[in-house]
Amino acid sequence: MIAVNGLKFILPAMALTIILALWSAGKDSLPILIIAGLGAILALFLTFFYRNPLRNIPTEGGLILSIADGRVLSVEDIDNDYIGGRGKKVSIFLSVFDVHINRVPVSGRVDYVKYNPGKFWAAFKAEASKENEQTEIGLAFEHGRLIYKQIVGVLARRIVCHLQKDQTVNAGEIFGMIHFGSRAELYLPDNVEVTTKVGDRVKAGESIIGRIRD
Repeated sequence: MIAVNGLKFILPAMALTIILALWSAGKDSLPILIIAGLGAILALFLTFFYRNPLRNIPTEGGLILSIADGRVLSVEDIDNDYIGGRGKKVSIFLSVFDVHINRVPVSGRVDYVKYNPGKFWAAFKAEASKENEQTEIGLAFEHGRLIYKQIVGVLARRIVCHLQKDQTVNAGEIFGMIHFGSRAELYLPDNVEVTTKVGDRVKAGESIIGRIRD
């Protein structure tokens, strides 16, 4: 499957490739043919980047799922008023080769969606967490409240988020994406036991980030 948000990039690249290929054939021009080949490579890369694979979403209760594909950069202690005080922040780095579709971490109700303009530090740098352009979502769920963020990087300059205040969401459903390399974060309350660790590879809607403590 291909993400709908990617079609506006993929289709023009394919169309340009076909036009250049036909033009090169009519002109018998090697330079135009080479450019057409580069266009084909670009179209293939965009198709790969905007892929939207099916995911096996866990149905077990009390789970917090990853919101993004990528590598876990850090697991840190935090204190945040919205989540109720102490908790953990899990940061995930998405390279340009990762799937960039974002999925809801747990079923609940959206309390707020806040866009914060900012800088474009490399997404793997610590500064990106606070200073980069980002969308922040507050979610109330059965066992408390959490925050998850979509954060841009150097290449990623556009965030897509389809959520609205008071919207009811289900764990694992798609809520948006970030174009090209980026960062995603979860702010989890203290009653969540984080089971992932730094260096783990995770998949959105499929990998378990943490479990609700009894």
